[in-house]
Amino acid sequence: MPISNSHKKPWSKWHERMHKNLKDNQDLLPAGSCLLLSISGGQDSMALLKIIIDLKRIYNWHLHVWHGDHGWHNESSKICQELNQWCQTQNLPFYYVKTNQELISSEEKARNWRYQKLIEQAESLTKDNPSLPCKYVLTGHTGSDRAETFLMNLARGAHLKGLSSLKESRSLTDKIKLIRPMIGFDRKETIEICNYMNLPIWIDPSNSDIKLSRNRVRKEIIPILENLHPGSSIRIANLADKLSSLNDDQNQLTILAIEAIKTPEGINRVKLEKLSIKAKSMIFARWLADSSVPFISSNQLIELSKKVEKGKPPGSIQLANSYEIKWNKNYIQLANILSIDHN
Repeated sequence: MPISNSHKKPWSKWHERMHKNLKDNQDLLPAGSCLLLSISGGQDSMALLKIIIDLKRIYNWHLHVWHGDHGWHNESSKICQELNQWCQTQNLPFYYVKTNQELISSEEKARNWRYQKLIEQAESLTKDNPSLPCKYVLTGHTGSDRAETFLMNLARGAHLKGLSSLKESRSLTDKIKLIRPMIGFDRKETIEICNYMNLPIWIDPSNSDIKLSRNRVRKEIIPILENLHPGSSIRIANLADKLSSLNDDQNQLTILAIEAIKTPEGINRVKLEKLSIKAKSMIFARWLADSSVPFISSNQLIELSKKVEKGKPPGSIQLANSYEIKWNKNYIQLANILSIDHN
């Protein structure tokens, strides 16, 4: 059975904070939009659902609820049924998809499955009502999730892009965006919201399984950090947000740099020589990505950057799918060997 509380209020400081963020970022969830909310029934997603329901009178959104039944425990079907009943009391359209642990045996597979099914549901809603396309999928990720993701990616040795993951907004497809409106809240606040708003919460037993890496970070590592330095998870989440902005700024500057050194003959090697190895690597990574070149490793980028330093002789490097980078004294060029042979 869900956990509940008898206290209820129509508006709160959390509503005000969300409302202010939406006013400051009017493109995030535009008024009148069709929104598909991914709701697990846990405290974070229920807090999101309630605030969005209450703000609907201001923004005139068209709301739909989607639930993914992973089948990881015996209570999953019951949670789905009770959540469906609650949504009916709120006059919310409810959709669900069921799978099992054999098909989604890991956290990564489960996450990919959810996003694929959410995309399919959003596309189905758009097909049913083309005049009101479903362009926004919402999840209940919080700042606490962002801190956990940051620590996990840091431990894996992720680069800046990986450390700055869990943005407030990102693209799922060219027509559908994933929005995380609760990213500025933490897990302590979402339980306060649920209690304050008399919201039911369905506890997923799999959230206690420390065999799952995120659960272990949440239940063992974060509490130690909080005990040593109270408020550390929020500071970590804020750092991840700053790194996200830094990564975006870096990408924009890299684009400008490429435009400044690109010529019809190729990249101007003389201008590139003035930059550091790391700066060269960033420019090469972006240049190759924009040219639809398959994945090139960090080691290859550093090797290339060293080989085109001032005073180094002309040369070439073979890449995947028959791509080749070659350079002379003045220019660095990219070519597809197969394309050249056919011509």
